[in-house]
Amino acid sequence: MPVPFLDTNLFLRHLLADDPEQSPRATAYFAKIEQGLIQVCTSELVIFDTVFTLQRRSGRPKSVIRDSLLPLIELPGIRLPGKRRLRRVFELYVDQNLPFADAYHVALMERLGLTAIATFDREFDRVPGIKRVEL
Repeated sequence: MPVPFLDTNLFLRHLLADDPEQSPRATAYFAKIEQGLIQVCTSELVIFDTVFTLQRRSGRPKSVIRDSLLPLIELPGIRLPGKRRLRRVFELYVDQNLPFADAYHVALMERLGLTAIATFDREFDRVPGIKRVEL
């Protein structure tokens, strides 16, 4: 059986438990992944979309989003490029109160050994080791 791609809506239905038909099915699917019965693949963009929707639609605090989503991402049955980097992204997202995309950029910069970012966004000033270059 081919490895299926896991879309945003499965994360959302499981985490929000907001649909009486789809939510239990999504939760059962994650249980199969957790038990090692199936493997799936997903992308960082799916994680971005999930975080964005959880933050905007449900108004959940960043720490709650991290604490509910990160354990799912870390399931061995979920193949995800950059999985380890996402731990750092969530750390920056919560601890430095950065937008998720900016937290991702900082984590990527760290991985690439970059210390300067050309931007007008002052929230980067809160991140130790990152120098903001304003044009």
